[in-house]
Amino acid sequence: MTDTTAVEDRTATESHDEDVVTVHDPTGYPPEVKGKTPAERLESLEGRTIYLVDSRFDDSIELLKQVAAWFEENMPTVTTHLVQLASTYAKDDPELWERIRNDGDAAIIGVGHCSTCAPAVSTHAITLETKYGVPAVAVHTEKFERVVKSVTRMGGLPQAPLVFVPQPVMGKSPEELRAYVHGTDPVNQRPVMQGIVEALTTALPPAAADRPAPKLEEKRFLAPARQDELHDLFLERNWTDKLPIVLPTKRRVAEMLEGTSHDPGEVVGTMEPTKNRGRWSYTVEKVAVNAVMAGARPEYLPVILALAASGQTARGSTSSSGSAMVVVNGPVRAQIGMNSGTGALGPYNHANATIGRAYGLLSQNLQGGSVPGETFMGSLGNNYTYNNLTFAENEERSPWEPLHVQHGFDAGDSTVSIFYGARSTTFSLGLRKDHWREHVRDMLLGTDAVTAPVLLLDPIVARQFVERGGFERKEDLIAWLHDTARMPAGRYWDLQLVQNYIYPRATFGEEPMASNLNAAPDEEVPMFPVENIRVIVVGGETNGYWQIMGARHTATVSVDDWR
Repeated sequence: MTDTTAVEDRTATESHDEDVVTVHDPTGYPPEVKGKTPAERLESLEGRTIYLVDSRFDDSIELLKQVAAWFEENMPTVTTHLVQLASTYAKDDPELWERIRNDGDAAIIGVGHCSTCAPAVSTHAITLETKYGVPAVAVHTEKFERVVKSVTRMGGLPQAPLVFVPQPVMGKSPEELRAYVHGTDPVNQRPVMQGIVEALTTALPPAAADRPAPKLEEKRFLAPARQDELHDLFLERNWTDKLPIVLPTKRRVAEMLEGTSHDPGEVVGTMEPTKNRGRWSYTVEKVAVNAVMAGARPEYLPVILALAASGQTARGSTSSSGSAMVVVNGPVRAQIGMNSGTGALGPYNHANATIGRAYGLLSQNLQGGSVPGETFMGSLGNNYTYNNLTFAENEERSPWEPLHVQHGFDAGDSTVSIFYGARSTTFSLGLRKDHWREHVRDMLLGTDAVTAPVLLLDPIVARQFVERGGFERKEDLIAWLHDTARMPAGRYWDLQLVQNYIYPRATFGEEPMASNLNAAPDEEVPMFPVENIRVIVVGGETNGYWQIMGARHTATVSVDDWR
């Protein structure tokens, strides 16, 4: 007689053993961090000269004016100089740092109140501390506490002093900003100005220890575990896009690697969620791991590797919630069965869907994370980021040369182009006979002014631009779009995004922005540099629909190099 209990126990054990698997670690390799030495603090601020450095973002200068007023009222022997960075907050300003070192005693830099300016503000403070020997304190809004603490760790000065005020700063009255400055730091729970004064006069701990970068042979595998436990682990560690993934087992990753001739240990590139966060590196194998997780096939891997090699993240941490857009050109489109026709921008093609998803997963995992509140600060978020608007251009039905040829490649080359933005879009049907020029102008005015218009044209509309506009060449259409997208200078310079990102460059003397800054308020100025405008043909000719996507071209990369 068979012992059914023993059989059931053995079957359960075998089932359990089969369910335990070893999977690859999907994360990249952090950079080496060298511990830095802070500047010596002042014994007192009395009689000293302090520079208040405006980051030139969203009314930061208005808060710093209140800091200057506090010193005038409470420490009148302190001399303050309110200065601005020479260009945007993203750029270093060595001339200003030299001036502060030569003519000042300390610096207060602020305000960090966006996902890219906050890292920049703390990085500038670290630069002043460690390269110029000037004690400095960075002022941020409370929302960016985790962001800037991560930046100071990666910058080698985790002990860098940080002071916080409430969010928002933009649009607040002088009285409200005065209340911020005279109020309590919402993070450190002490008066804001006490924190600033102590940051410049209290000795900081010595240099932090160096943190070496891990070796490439490290961090390859996770400890064996049950599959359900691994799915939970990947979710908990923010290694997914919150949708189900394919576990990257040894077998699956090995099969994926058959899609390229490159060595699994070859370093593909580096990536970071924003500037000043530290660029993480990754290998061919790490990219393949994330491709498996996305459900991609081995034949898609060269396209995914090309995306990774671009160094452009699809999980950029911008509070404006941007998304990537991916356009594939050349023979690889047909070779892997991508869709450039009906429904190309929708969830109807396996290659389009999983290549775009893989780009998102590899970006967040190989750059050091994309975690809300720390490495992702998009206020609204962007639904396009699920597959990053990944599609193939409909070259066969286009009246013009394809996108990659415009970027110097041959028609027979296979490439992938990356755009970033995808926050604004306008939409229309065809080109009307009488007023199509005015209609296009209205659409262009609805595109955000700091990226650029990318026209996504169904082939029907592309031919209409040729027939009605006479645009036999794509370059002619782009030149017309540039000349058509105009706005009165007064309105243009009053746009908040223009104030944040273009106005500083204009005041720095960068053309053509500098000349446009001198235009009369009612004089029309071009909204977009001609070299930033793109036209792409996509769609299945079921009707003449088209749209303008606000997105900036960041890279076009060879796919053939990664076969």
